[in-house]
Amino acid sequence: MRNVSVGLLIVGICLGVCAFAQVENPPKLENPLKGKYLDAETTSADQTDIAVTVYNNNLALVRDQRKITLLPGEQLLKFMDVAQQILPQTVNLKSLSAPGSLHVLEQNYEFDLMTPSKLLEKYVGKHVTLRNFDKDRVFESVEAELLSVNESPVYRVGGQIYLGHPGQVVLPDLPEDLIAKPSLIWLLQNEGTDHQVEVTYLTHGISWQADYVLTLDKTESKLALEGWVTLNNQCGTSFKDAQLKLVAGDVHVVQDEVRPLPAKAGMMMARAPEPMKEEAFAEYHLYSLPRRTTIKQNQSKQVSLLSAENISVTKLYELRGAPHFYFDRVPPLRDQKVSVFLKFRNSKENALGVPLPAGVMRVYQEDSDGMLQFAGEDRIQHTPKDEDIRIQLGTAFDVVAERVQTDFQRIADTVTETAFEITVRNHKDKPVVVDIVEQMPAEDWSIVAKSQDFVKKDAQTAVFSVPVQENKEAKVSYRVRVTTR
Repeated sequence: MRNVSVGLLIVGICLGVCAFAQVENPPKLENPLKGKYLDAETTSADQTDIAVTVYNNNLALVRDQRKITLLPGEQLLKFMDVAQQILPQTVNLKSLSAPGSLHVLEQNYEFDLMTPSKLLEKYVGKHVTLRNFDKDRVFESVEAELLSVNESPVYRVGGQIYLGHPGQVVLPDLPEDLIAKPSLIWLLQNEGTDHQVEVTYLTHGISWQADYVLTLDKTESKLALEGWVTLNNQCGTSFKDAQLKLVAGDVHVVQDEVRPLPAKAGMMMARAPEPMKEEAFAEYHLYSLPRRTTIKQNQSKQVSLLSAENISVTKLYELRGAPHFYFDRVPPLRDQKVSVFLKFRNSKENALGVPLPAGVMRVYQEDSDGMLQFAGEDRIQHTPKDEDIRIQLGTAFDVVAERVQTDFQRIADTVTETAFEITVRNHKDKPVVVDIVEQMPAEDWSIVAKSQDFVKKDAQTAVFSVPVQENKEAKVSYRVRVTTR
C-alpha cells in the first residue's frame, strides 16, 4: 500500500506541474492580425542606448534605441518594456540606420496586464478545474463552472454552489487579450531589414525634486551647501544604464493630462563625487549627470547636484504686524514670536552663482560637542544666479516681543489714527537686530510720529530695524494715519 500511495503522490505532483505549466509558460500573445502579417517583437535586451529627461511636473521624455531585424513589406512589431504610464499620442518611431525606410501604419498600446483577478474575470461563465489535496498530498481535481468573481469567486460543482475554494484554480488557457507587459504594437511598412531604431515618448510617473543640505558654522556667518536631486520612478518600467537629464523650470502642459503622484519620504543622502553639469536650455535650465545610472521601477534615488563652501550668510530676526491692527482697538499682544531667517546671495563672488532648482533647504549646525543638529528647513523657488535666497528656520526662543496699542482715533469715516509701542526683549548672550515689519492696510498712509527712523519697503510696508543688546530690551513707538477708500 505504501508503494501505491507513493506512486499516486508522484503522479499527482506530475499532473500538478503539467497543469501549472499552462499558466507559468503562457503561449505567445496572439494578435487579431496574425496570419495576415508576420510578427516580430523586441524587448529591453535589444537596447543599444537609453536616455531619460525628467521635468518638474511628473513628466519624462524617454529615448529608447534598439537594434531590430524586420522583413520587407508590412509587418507587426511588438515593442515591449515601455513605461506603463506612457502617453501613446506622443510616441515617435524612426530608423537611425535607414532614415525614411520605416513607416508606422497603425499603432496600438496594449496595457491590459495579466493578474489573477483579471484571469478569473475572463473565465466567468466558463469551466475551470479546482484542485485540492489531502493530508497525504494526494491531489484531487474536479471540473467547475465559474459563476461570478464579485467580492470572491462563486463556483458550481455538480449541483452544488461553492462560495470560494480552499485549493487552487487551474485555467485551461490564457485569454488572448491579456499580456504580461505593457507593449506598443505597430503595423509597419518596412523597406529594409536590419534597423537601428529610436523610439521617443512622454510618460507620467517619473518626478524629481532638489534637496539641499546647508551646514552653518558656529559663528553663523558662513555655511556649506550640498545640493542633491531626488528622483522617484513609478512609471512602470526600469531604465538600465541611462543617460539622465533634468529640466528645471515650469514647462507648460495640458493640465488634465497631468496626474501628480503622492510625495515620497526622503532618504539619507551620501556624498557623491560628481555633480551635475548645468546649461541654459530654452527658457529653462538643463542639468546632466556626467555618468550613466540605472533608474529602477519603484525606486527613489539621489544624485549629487552641486557643492559649495564658505558662503557668506546673515541671520535675520523679524517681527511682523498685520493690516487689521489699524481699523479698531487692539488688546495688548504679549509674548509675540520673532521669526528667524537665513539670507545669502547666490552669486559667484559668494562661492555660488549657479541656477538653483526649486526644492527644500535643510539647515544643520554644530552643537558644543561638534555634532550636527537639525536647525530648520524651508522651501525655495527656482532661483537664478545673482539673486538673494531667504529661508525661514523657525522662531527664536530667547527673543520675544509685545505690542501695545497706546491710542486709537477715528478721525473720519475713512481715516484712522493709531499709535503703538513695541517692546523687544533679548535674552541671548549677544546682541541682535530685529526688523519690525508693519503691514499697512492701504496705500494712503503716513507715519506722523516715531521714536526712530524706518524704511518704506514698498507702498504698504514700513520696516523698523531695532538693535537690542544682550539681556536687554528696546522699545519702538510710532503713530500712523491711514486713509481708506
